[in-house]
Amino acid sequence: MLSVVIPAYNEEQMLPRAVKVLDELLTSQQIPYEMIFVDDGSKDHTWDEICEAHRNNEHVRGIHFSRNFGKEAAIFAGLSESRGDCSAVIDCDLQHPPGTLVEMYRLWEKGYEVVEGSKRTRGKESAAHRAATGIFYRIMSRAVKIDMTHASDFKLLDRKAVESILEMPERNAFFRAMSAWIGFRHASVEFDVQEREAGESKWSTRRLISYAVSNIVGYSTAPMQFVTGAGIVVFVLAVVLGIQTLVRYCTGHAVEGFTTVILLILLIGSVIMFSLGIIGYYIARIYEEVKGRPKYIISRKI
Repeated sequence: MLSVVIPAYNEEQMLPRAVKVLDELLTSQQIPYEMIFVDDGSKDHTWDEICEAHRNNEHVRGIHFSRNFGKEAAIFAGLSESRGDCSAVIDCDLQHPPGTLVEMYRLWEKGYEVVEGSKRTRGKESAAHRAATGIFYRIMSRAVKIDMTHASDFKLLDRKAVESILEMPERNAFFRAMSAWIGFRHASVEFDVQEREAGESKWSTRRLISYAVSNIVGYSTAPMQFVTGAGIVVFVLAVVLGIQTLVRYCTGHAVEGFTTVILLILLIGSVIMFSLGIIGYYIARIYEEVKGRPKYIISRKI
C-alpha cells in the first residue's frame, strides 16, 4: 500500500481538489493507498475539510496539530502515522504534479527505495529568489555531500527508508537533506512545478530566509568556518597595516591622527560581533536539542 502524506496549512480551498485528483489517479492506476492529511495548526477550515473528506472517502485520514509547528514537523507526523509499504510526500496545493507520483511508485516496484522528485523548472519565481535558492542548495549540497540543487520535499520512500528517518533523534530536522543522507537504492524523477490553482503561497520571503538559515545551521558548519576565515582575513590585514605603519615610522612619515586605528577597531569589532552572533545561534540550537521537546503535538486524529 502507498501512504500519501500531505501537509496542509490554510488549504481549505485546495484540499477537496487534492483529494479528488489523487483519488481518481491512484484508483485508475489500481494502486492501493491511504491519504494522510496533516493540518499544521491552520487558521481556516482546513480541518473541517479533512473531516468531510474522511466521511466521503475511507482512504482519507487526518492529523491535527495543537498549533503551527511547521512543514517539517507535519511531514514527520505523517510519516510516523503511515502504514504503507512505501510513503510519498506531496504538497496539498498540487504544485507537485500528481501524475509524477505514479512514475515514482512504478520505480519503487522495480526495487528503488528512495525516489526523489527533482525540479526541472521552478515555476514563476523572481530572479532574486532564484539566486538565493541556488546559494542555499549549494551550501546544503556541500554539507550532505550530495547534489541537492534541484531537491524538493516531493519524494517516495520505502518502509525501510521511512523507519531510518524516524529513528533520527534531532528535533530540528530537514527532510530533504535527511532523505538524501540515509542512502539506500536511489532514483530520480524530473518534474515541472505547477501553478497553484487556488489560495496563496504560505512561504513569505521572511519565512524562506528563516527556513534557509535554520537548515544551513542544522546540517552545515559552513557559518562556523566563515568565522575562522574572517579571523584569518582580519589577521592578514592587521599584519599588512602593521608593516606599513612601521615603515612609515622608520622613514619619518608616520600618519598623523588615529584614522587607521579607528578603522581597525571598527573592522575587528564588527567581525567579532558577527562571529559571536553565529556562535550564539549554534549554541541556541544545541539548547533546543538538549531540552528534548517533541517535534509536534497532535490534538486530534481521524
